[in-house]
Amino acid sequence: MGKRQSRPWIVSDELWSLIEPLLPEPAPKQVEGRLRVPDRQALCGILFVLHTGIQWEYLPQELGFGSGMTCWRRLAAWNEAGVWDQLHAMLLKKLRSKQKLDWSRAVIVSARAGGPAGPKSEPSPVDRARPGSKHHIVVDGQGIPLAVSLTGGNRNDVTQLLPLLDKIPTVAGVVGRPRRRPAMLFADRGYDHDKYRRLLRKRGIRPAIAERGQPHGSSLGIFRWVVERTISWLHGFRRLRIRWERRDDIHEAFLGLAVCLITYRHIQRFR
Repeated sequence: MGKRQSRPWIVSDELWSLIEPLLPEPAPKQVEGRLRVPDRQALCGILFVLHTGIQWEYLPQELGFGSGMTCWRRLAAWNEAGVWDQLHAMLLKKLRSKQKLDWSRAVIVSARAGGPAGPKSEPSPVDRARPGSKHHIVVDGQGIPLAVSLTGGNRNDVTQLLPLLDKIPTVAGVVGRPRRRPAMLFADRGYDHDKYRRLLRKRGIRPAIAERGQPHGSSLGIFRWVVERTISWLHGFRRLRIRWERRDDIHEAFLGLAVCLITYRHIQRFR
């Protein structure tokens, strides 16, 4: 996706111009004390943790990020305010306005993220009952992420099919009705269930789901690489490879932020 900058946690002026208007107003300080760390510097600290996987308490304050606890609190507050969902919807709108979203098909898949036990982190039936979580993602025909979610490692993939589709934002950007449904959905045999095929058709989505007994990945065919590449990008953020956060909302915040960064890279690529 083009050359990466050597310090990917630095927030560019363009990206900051998109994020800053979405941030909630800070609560008034109850007690006078040290000056508040600027939001842009705190965001750089959050990105440093996301990219490097470093623990919050070891965040290097000499780089001007503020303390790890400051960045952690800021991430939690922004996630609660829906900043990453709003930013993702905005970025998808920019892509659609340039006719760069491929609604002809979408691909859904899940990937495991191991880690200590906690909320939405449960023993996996396919990994020796080790605790972990699952990242569920649906992408357009080019691999641009449309929606992502987090569940326990033992959750059946098919149960997340409709909830994940429902998380796709309504995307405007061109003349006509906004869109949020792909014409076709490719999925592996983990999503094989006639009930969900019927429900997809009822929504106007043509299912292309592998049947049990067929080779793994047979339904995805040449489209498997598209979603596998997106999963690779997602887990290229070291903080997402292993789930260290016991609070599921913090891990979901990192997940949402990573999806925004991947989508933003596509905007830069299509210029």
